Amino acid sequence: MNTTQQLHEIGQSLWLDNITRDLLTSGGLLRYINGFSITGLTSNPTIFDKAIKGSTSYDSAIHGKTQAGMSCESLFFELALEDLTQAADLFRPIHVATGGVDGWVSLEVSPLLADDTDGSIKAALQLHAHAQRPNLFIKIPGTRAGIPAIEEAIFNGVPVNVTLLFSHDQYVAAADAYLRGIERRLAAGLDPKIASVASIFVSRWDVAIKDKVPQELRDGLGIAISKRVYQAYCELHASSRWRKLAAAGAHKQLLLWASTGTKDPDATDTLYIEALAAPETINTMPEKTLQAFADHGELKGVLPVDGGDAETALAKFTQAGIDLQALASQLQLEGTQSFVKSWQDLMQSITAKSTALKAQVKTGAH
Repeated sequence: MNTTQQLHEIGQSLWLDNITRDLLTSGGLLRYINGFSITGLTSNPTIFDKAIKGSTSYDSAIHGKTQAGMSCESLFFELALEDLTQAADLFRPIHVATGGVDGWVSLEVSPLLADDTDGSIKAALQLHAHAQRPNLFIKIPGTRAGIPAIEEAIFNGVPVNVTLLFSHDQYVAAADAYLRGIERRLAAGLDPKIASVASIFVSRWDVAIKDKVPQELRDGLGIAISKRVYQAYCELHASSRWRKLAAAGAHKQLLLWASTGTKDPDATDTLYIEALAAPETINTMPEKTLQAFADHGELKGVLPVDGGDAETALAKFTQAGIDLQALASQLQLEGTQSFVKSWQDLMQSITAKSTALKAQVKTGAH
């Protein structure tokens, strides 16, 4: 049994943090499903920006949609949904076999809506309706404006991947929004089975402090934060509030580990995968990290439900001068800004390709 299968056996889902048209057409995604136990995938503006810039596979679609008069943003969502609906169909048997728990793909609302609650709700409803796939999450960031949008989207029956969560407090706010949405559905006589995941970004903690703490603390903060979040996740699902919803048929909002590629060249490339093994969680990883774990990763045990040494470890970071609460807010803001920049780069890439393709057609015509 390979190591990816071992994670699957303990109850953790492995998702790919990537999508490209080439990955779909080459059969690469299907090979990951069959060979590496991949059961879902995530996308974001940065991933699509790299995919469109780095390939000619989107050129004919971009040209055709430009000729049809599509605006840049609408054109992008059409391209993204063409990829993601195809991926969703590949994962559909897994989705059916797991009763809707696994087999998901994710599409993000425009990052420009991170501070716009009403805009996020409207976009989530529109994208969900347009996709027409039962196993497609709409990603909404767990920002101050995003939290009420998440509740409203869940209430309206839209499956949500809550993105850009970094801390215990941010996770609890997202989980509470999900529970409120489900409770409102039950009160209204609606089906409580609306899926959601809460995505905790891990490695960015360690990148942010790498030059600010002693060597022995490097690459340990993201894991300690994740242990604290996992403890809160376990406590939530042992609560009477959750048991009541579960008895009514609600699904757990699963915990998803994101940003799990190792950024420190001196650390093992499987660091976060090995450290964050846990049942009823998801780890979404870049291709390079997935391949590394399949090649030489080890399953060394599972996360402790009581948080283990998390608080002891976090106290050391506090003693080293790290303000964890302030850094969590900073990381969420920087993450939002990073996705906005990727979005703007993406729109520029599509515009540039459209212009170049038009010029090629004109030159060819003469």
